[in-house]
This record gives sequence, structure tokens and C-alpha cells, in this order.
Amino acid sequence: MATRVASPRSDISPSNAESTLGVGIIGVNPDRGWAATAHIPALRALPNYQIRALSAHSAESARAAGEAFGVGAVFSDHENLVNQPDIDVVAVTVKVPHHRELVSAALAAGKAVYCEWPLGRDLDEARAMAALAAEQGVRTAVGLQGRQSPAIEFVQQLLGDGYVGEVLSTTMIGVSVPGDVVVQANAYMLDNANGANLLTIGVGHSLDTLNYVLGEFAELSAVSGLRRPLITIEETGEQIVKTAGDQIAVIGILTSGAIASIHMREAVAGGTAFLWEINGSEGTLRITADAPYPGIFPLTVWGAQGPDEPAELTVPATLRRRWPALTSLEGAPAYNVGRTYAAFAADIHNGTHTVPDFADAVRRHEVIAAIERSAASGERVKA
Repeated sequence: MATRVASPRSDISPSNAESTLGVGIIGVNPDRGWAATAHIPALRALPNYQIRALSAHSAESARAAGEAFGVGAVFSDHENLVNQPDIDVVAVTVKVPHHRELVSAALAAGKAVYCEWPLGRDLDEARAMAALAAEQGVRTAVGLQGRQSPAIEFVQQLLGDGYVGEVLSTTMIGVSVPGDVVVQANAYMLDNANGANLLTIGVGHSLDTLNYVLGEFAELSAVSGLRRPLITIEETGEQIVKTAGDQIAVIGILTSGAIASIHMREAVAGGTAFLWEINGSEGTLRITADAPYPGIFPLTVWGAQGPDEPAELTVPATLRRRWPALTSLEGAPAYNVGRTYAAFAADIHNGTHTVPDFADAVRRHEVIAAIERSAASGERVKA
């Protein structure tokens, strides 16, 4: 089913910096979900994007989403959406097990794709999608939007300026989901086979930010555990057996020689929500947030040179206001998603690569696979 609103075909060639990119979003719920929370507010704030189509799992849901968000072209079949001539970018915001099918359809149609993280359920799926994108010669972006945070850019600047001297070590801890209750919509994350769990999401987002700032792991050792195997569904009280680990600890050596450790946990009563410390020969940086999702929750940067206790550092306004159209979203989950979309449009128009793409996603999946191998074997592995 579909109702149409006519839109002109947009030119996404790098020479046309003023073009409007038409976006089709797959996986829109009018009442909840990441598309409604982040993608739609972000795209609405940016003048060089226009949401031209939505799709949902049923005709009724698609109609409701179209009415809620004022989009006339709505579909219950993703194939109809990806083949619309006025769609330049397809955003895939569904659950991870469906990513490969939907991303592959969009790539086959020659569309640029912004896919949420994790890219696939595992490394093989991620590699297959990256290979198809390369074969089709289309632009891609993956939702590792922590890289776009002004606070992370500020940390990079401080490190580049020698604020901490030589980076000697780094430590990151966080609590992903406290307690033993989840909502029904997130129950699928309890099954490790679905590829959406503490390792891929809580660790994955945080790990990507650490590696983006400080460099990749050369080798690592990891342990994982499932300490709380029964989780309650909030709406029904039903207890579900959890197969995805709820304790992940990684220690390794970065290519720079710095020692890095990460410990993420969930299903605990509480604890430090997110703390990332970078220790150097001359100083210390500390980054904190309300959860281990650097792209979603606002980050606070603390710093000290010498042995003093770190004090809060103000992120320069020039970094926060790089994309003025997004100022009203600052502090909201849509903010860094919007910065990613803005940078993605600039990449398309300028032929640059500032937003993580599917090849970058494969690298992150490779490190996650290395963590899984080490945890299973008890051995140190190359990352």
C-alpha cells in the first residue's frame, strides 16, 4: 500500500552542495523507537534533508507513522520504498536481525544507506553488506555517532595539543542496563543469536569511541559471563532465559603501546554509569555520562595536568555549534545523530570520509569477534 506525495529527484553529485537529499526511513513506529526519537527530529532540523517516505511492518502502522510525522509516502513493503526515484538515502532503523535483508535491498537499488549499529548480527553479515556497498559504489554510514560528539572532538584536540603528554593507559567502565527487568520490545536482545546485546551495543559503541580517539587494539584478552540468566518482561511478568553475556571485560595493548581496559556490565543493581579515563605522562582526562553510549548521552569532560584531581572542562562553543541548525537538539538523543547526518551530507557533496561507513563497521565487528574468540578460548588474540 502507498499514498504518494510528489517530490523532485535530488542531485547528490559532489558538485551540487545545495541539493536536498531525499530520505526514506525503514522501521518507523509512531509511538516509540529510535527512528521517532532520533532520526526524524535530526532530519527535520537539517535544511538539506527531506523525509520523503516511511515504511513499517504493516499497512496500519505505516499509515499511523505517516500521519504522526506528516509524510505522505508510506509503505508496508520495504522494496517499494527503496525503489522510489526521489529517495537518495535509506535509513535502516529496525532490529538487528533484519538489517542485512533491508540494507541489501537498498544497496541493490543503488541508494546511499545509513544503517543503525550493529551493522549485522555478526562479522560475516557485516562483511557481506560492506562488500555489496563497495560493489555498488554507493555511500554508506553506520550509527556509531559517538564519533560526532563535540566532547569527543574536544578530547581529540586536547590529546593533540599534548594535554596529557604521552598516553600510557586508558580505562573504561559502564553499566548498560541496570536491574533484571526489560520491556517487551527489547526482549529479543536477551538472545545472543540476535546480535544485539551488551557486547555489540554497550561495549560496541564505547569501544568504537575509544578506538577512534586512541587507536586500535593490537592484541587483547577478554572474559565474559552470564551472571543473571533470568530476566523479567516488564509488561507481563514473564521470566525469559537470557543467553547473552551480562559481564564483559577486555584488557589489551593498543597499537600505540598504551594499555587499555574495558569492563561493561548489565543486570546489576547499579554502579558507575560511564567513566572513561585517559592517563598520560603529564596529565589525565576523564569523560563521564549517564550510560555507556557516547553518541546518545551528553558527555562531560574533566581534566588535570600533573597529579591534581580532574576539574570539569568546557567544550568550546565552536565545536558544539558546527551545525547551527541542530542547536535546539543539544543534549537530546537526536543531537549526535543529526551531526552524523550533517557530516554525511557534506561527505557526499565533497567526496570526503568523516562519518564511519560500512568498512569502519566491519573493523569494529572484527574487534568484537576477537573479544568473543578470546573469551571462549581463554587466550590472548590479535585484534
